[in-house]
Amino acid sequence: MAVEYDVVILGGGSAGLVVASAAAQLKAKVALVERDRLGGDCLWYGCVPSKSLIHASRIAYEVKHASRFGIYCQDTQIDFAKAMGHVEQAIANIQPNDSPERFAGLGVEVIFGSGKFVDRHTFEVNGRHLKARAFVISTGSRPAIPEIPGLAEAGYLTNEQVFSIKQRPESLAVIGGGPIGCELGQAFSRLGSEVTIIASGDRILSKEDPEAAEVVQKQFQSENIRVLTKTRAERVEVVDGKKYLWAGNQKIVVDEILVAAGRQPNIESLNLEAAGVEVGKQGIRVNDKLQTTNSRIYACGDVIGGYQFTHVAGYEASVVLKNALFFPLNKANYKVIPWATFTDPELARVGLTQKQAKEQYGDDVYVLKQDFADVDRAQAEAATAGFAKIITRGNGEILGAHLVGPAAGELIHEVVLAMFHKLKVSALSGIIHVYPTLAEVNSKAALQLTKQKYAKNQTLQTLLDKFFRFRRSLG
Repeated sequence: MAVEYDVVILGGGSAGLVVASAAAQLKAKVALVERDRLGGDCLWYGCVPSKSLIHASRIAYEVKHASRFGIYCQDTQIDFAKAMGHVEQAIANIQPNDSPERFAGLGVEVIFGSGKFVDRHTFEVNGRHLKARAFVISTGSRPAIPEIPGLAEAGYLTNEQVFSIKQRPESLAVIGGGPIGCELGQAFSRLGSEVTIIASGDRILSKEDPEAAEVVQKQFQSENIRVLTKTRAERVEVVDGKKYLWAGNQKIVVDEILVAAGRQPNIESLNLEAAGVEVGKQGIRVNDKLQTTNSRIYACGDVIGGYQFTHVAGYEASVVLKNALFFPLNKANYKVIPWATFTDPELARVGLTQKQAKEQYGDDVYVLKQDFADVDRAQAEAATAGFAKIITRGNGEILGAHLVGPAAGELIHEVVLAMFHKLKVSALSGIIHVYPTLAEVNSKAALQLTKQKYAKNQTLQTLLDKFFRFRRSLG
């Protein structure tokens, strides 16, 4: 077999670009195949546009509620098209980092087109047969569309279209109570849409700590966002230009429907069977080295399912890079994976939930909880909703953490660092935190372990009581 490249990467999203950039800088011969445009879901339909829209909506909310600080803004108006212009500008500012010109400058051969495997060693695109020592599949995922009668005929939005609209829908139904649905639902509500979120589970954000998710749901209710739980969208009809969505026993009349009901991998056109690559329920099957069932072909990012986040795709790409270019010795380790949902308040998590910890460690589990209401900086900014919850063992080993409140997505990293380096929870309370900062919530939570263990230790309390009585008797 004549080897043309050291590595051929299929998909120019977050994972593929990391592999391509690093491999080229290591002087490997690299081809990057992309059917559309570089940057992937994160740049065009995900992280960048959603956080830009959330930022605009948060400003709108703060202006609307500025009177609580004695600041009065009369006749506040929202120019929705201009808010969307901010989204487009953010994408335009970041896009050069992912441009074909940049990667060509690094030495990557960028090939645009749809292709497929013709055998275990060859990928065909634009009539060319590419052969390589290793292939990397990083074709990402797309929105999963539920089979709801009338939905396709009525028309709907997903994250792939919603950032391109110029006119604000007066009313919006969101199918899905996960991170995408909650983030965009709140953003559109704050920009003036009447929003209904339809969640099939008994609460929104079902993968998160129940108490933390409840804080977010209460905030939604305070903003008049309608949340329907234990409810499924059943059918859609269009009457006189309006969309009628039946969910449970309710009829919801809306201008637009946003579908945010999960993801599915982009694999259909790759002819993976010819390459000897097996696919499971979540996506392409890989081992802990991120090799597929064809050891020369690796896969990473959303296409393998699992943790579908840009930062995880980047981490997986770093594992694949070393294994594909050198020797397959590196294994992916998912023990310390943080993530955040950028609602207001934000919700962030790393490690085990309280329930998971109890199942694994039984009674040797301590739940250290600190409300933001008792953090002075949060009081100063009138942002007291939420808490930090750190889950540990009696020896101080951190098993997980859940934060809901202001800047939770930033504050979680202090706990992530401690977990990654296997530090005890006392490390968080042992360092000096700047006062007043929100980060005090972590140190205050960490102190709870000492307090809880002391409260359980009656012998120590008795000894200390006798000790101080004795000292006082000495005068």
